[in-house]
Amino acid sequence: MLKDSLLKFLKLDSLIENLTGYVETRIELTKMEIREDLAKGLSNVLLFILLGVVFTLFVILISIAVAHLIAKSIGPVGGFAIVAGFYLLLGLLIFAFRGAIVEKLQNQLVHIMKKKKE
Repeated sequence: MLKDSLLKFLKLDSLIENLTGYVETRIELTKMEIREDLAKGLSNVLLFILLGVVFTLFVILISIAVAHLIAKSIGPVGGFAIVAGFYLLLGLLIFAFRGAIVEKLQNQLVHIMKKKKE
């Protein structure tokens, strides 16, 4: 009883209600911002997956076309062997320089993340 009358006298009850409302509103706003950022990130990931699938199909089909073109000159097996050898060489180069590639990608991602925070 004394507590209630003291709070009313000092008008702290409305201050507490306002502060509680502010905190609840701030929590809801933060939740909305998190959902928005998550939706943006997920849509970017899905876009990159789609682009990766399309690019992969392009590479496969252009590789078959190049293999057929080479096969007209040196024989059916030779064309596909040369294209396969090219991809093997590309894979070996990526494997050999994987440390530098990973470091470069990490630096780029850190740079992008820093830009978003600013």
